[in-house]
Amino acid sequence: MIATAADGTELHVEVTGTGPTILFLHEFAGDHRSWEPQVRHLSSRYRCVTYAARGYEPSGVPTDAAAYSQQIAVTDALAVLDTVGAQWAHLVGLSMGGFCALHLGIRYPERCGSLTVAGVGYGAVPGQEAEFRAEAEAAAAGFRADPQSAAQRYAHGPTRVQYREKNPRGWREFAAVLAGHDGVGLANTLAGVQARRPSLTGLTAELAAVEVPVLLVSGDEDDGCLEANLMLKRTMPSAAWAVLPRTGHTINLEEPAEFNRLVDDFLDEIGVGSWRGRHPDSLGRGIVGMVD
Repeated sequence: MIATAADGTELHVEVTGTGPTILFLHEFAGDHRSWEPQVRHLSSRYRCVTYAARGYEPSGVPTDAAAYSQQIAVTDALAVLDTVGAQWAHLVGLSMGGFCALHLGIRYPERCGSLTVAGVGYGAVPGQEAEFRAEAEAAAAGFRADPQSAAQRYAHGPTRVQYREKNPRGWREFAAVLAGHDGVGLANTLAGVQARRPSLTGLTAELAAVEVPVLLVSGDEDDGCLEANLMLKRTMPSAAWAVLPRTGHTINLEEPAEFNRLVDDFLDEIGVGSWRGRHPDSLGRGIVGMVD
């Protein structure tokens, strides 16, 4: 199936199963195939929609870097929902896809049944934004100059080694998917989306107003996400936070059974109406909440 974005870019979409719709939003190093463990598990009860973001074949790969941004990523996701005829969906996003899910929750809550936001946080810690943007732009230059070498370095990063050590075969498949991507698409995604997306710390008022149920998921060895997720948990009354032990950034592939269980339980609670936001009485300071 093909969804057509507002600027005419074609997006490759796959639909599996029937039931309430789940829209999966992939990370920078993945694509629509990265959600296979989740689609296999959830498609017996949900209509699972995966798509390759712009810049990731078989979707279109615009060569102009101006065709990539956080806002464009959001409107692309809406185009996919429209194409599959979904007025709303449960959103499940990892990293780049998790940021997209948060922005959809902020701007288009009526299209969101829930948000599962995994591996989010890079560039969101105060004082680290400039460093992250510089790193993203340097990585973009690397993918433009030598995509294969850049992909190899990226796959061996400090938050990917956990997957490599736990499941070498799975990690090799992940690394091969990354190496098979178009270098121009990866470079433009890094420069246009990653390096220029707004910092989450500048969106705290908007995040605090989100009423859609939110599940935050992070690995305890994904250092770039921990402080940001603590901020999100403290800021978003509708959010719960699950931390997976001895786990890096590629959460849904590295720990698929636990990730699936978390999403399953989260969606089940929403389905039976038992999901609740944080109780106001839990916000008191001190041991017994009596500190002024």
